[in-house]
Amino acid sequence: MSTGAVHSWDIATAVDGPGTRFVVFTAGCPLRCQYCQNPETWHERDGQRTTVDELMAEVVKYRRFIEVAGGGVTVSGGEPLLQHEFVGEFLHRCKEVGLHTALDTSGFLGHHASDALLADTDLVLLDIKSWDPSTYRRVTGEEIAPTLAFARRLSDLGKPMWIRFVLVPGLTDDPDNVEGIAEFVATLDSVERVDVLPFHKLGAPKYTALGIPFPLADTPTPDADLVDRVRGQFTRHGLRA
Repeated sequence: MSTGAVHSWDIATAVDGPGTRFVVFTAGCPLRCQYCQNPETWHERDGQRTTVDELMAEVVKYRRFIEVAGGGVTVSGGEPLLQHEFVGEFLHRCKEVGLHTALDTSGFLGHHASDALLADTDLVLLDIKSWDPSTYRRVTGEEIAPTLAFARRLSDLGKPMWIRFVLVPGLTDDPDNVEGIAEFVATLDSVERVDVLPFHKLGAPKYTALGIPFPLADTPTPDADLVDRVRGQFTRHGLRA
C-alpha cells in the first residue's frame, strides 16, 4: 500500500477537467514557477501523510455526486509525478470504481509515469510553460526538453491532452515564444484543446503568509487584446483555444 504526501483535496468545478472533480493536491514540486499559485505545495515535507485507502475513503464519500455531475478525479499539485507510485496506485483504484481520471502535470517528470499509470489516466492536463529554452528556464528554473518529450510520448500513445499555457505580460507573451508552442502542439495527435490562462495574482497572499517574495508582484494581468492575440496564434494552427 503506497503512502504519499497530500497538501489538500477539494471538490471543484473549473478548468481542471470535465465536470465536477474531486481534486487532490499532492505535496512537492521540482519547479519554482514565477507565477505559481500554490507555493504551499512546493515541499513534500509540508504535506499530510496519507495512504491510498484513506484517500479513497474520501473519494467514495463524493462518488455519487461526482458521477451524476459527469465529473471525476484530478490529481494536481505540486507535481503529482514526484510521487508517481502513490499517484499511480490512486489512479488505478479510481478507475476500478469507474471514475474518470485526470493528471495535471508540468511533464518535467514525465519519465516517472509508467505505461500502467498512463493507462489509468483518461486525460492529461499538460502545462507547457514556454517554448524558448531561456524563457522556460527563467519561468521555472529548469529545462523544457523533458516536457516536450513527455508530450510526444502522450501523442504516440493517443492519450487525450489539454494543453495549458499561462500568459504573463513581459514574461511568456513574446509572439515567437507563443508561436513555437503552437507549432509544436499542432504536431501532436491527441490534443483536444489549448487553455490560454491569463496570469492573475490570487495566490499573492499565500506568499505573504509564507514570508516568500512574490516574483511577479508588479506584473500586470494581461489585457483582452493580448489574450485574443495569443489565442489567435493557437487557433491559426487549427487548435481549439
